[in-house]
Amino acid sequence: MRKTQITIDVELDENHIPETMTWNAQDGGIEAQETKATMISVWDDKAMEALRIDLWTKDMPVDQMKMFLHQILVSLANTYERATGEEDVAKWMEEMAEEFAAKSAIRM
Repeated sequence: MRKTQITIDVELDENHIPETMTWNAQDGGIEAQETKATMISVWDDKAMEALRIDLWTKDMPVDQMKMFLHQILVSLANTYERATGEEDVAKWMEEMAEEFAAKSAIRM
């Protein structure tokens, strides 16, 4: 059996707030790439719930956080369609993402 790793290194300030983050992905050729935000979700099939880690650095600009969240919403719609084949629900999710973009005044 083959294994690989994806890691995230987080440097915290004295108040335990992320100052810098880097990530590594062995198979993707990513080594110590800096990032300002990360969101990780895993499924706990025993508890039947999603577990999450949402981190962002204290210097993450609000406008970039809005763009990040918008892109995640669009990506979730794509993932939903691939996983379920339900195009109508995926389209609704994409429309919701665009409404989010409009309401949060995202400038692209």
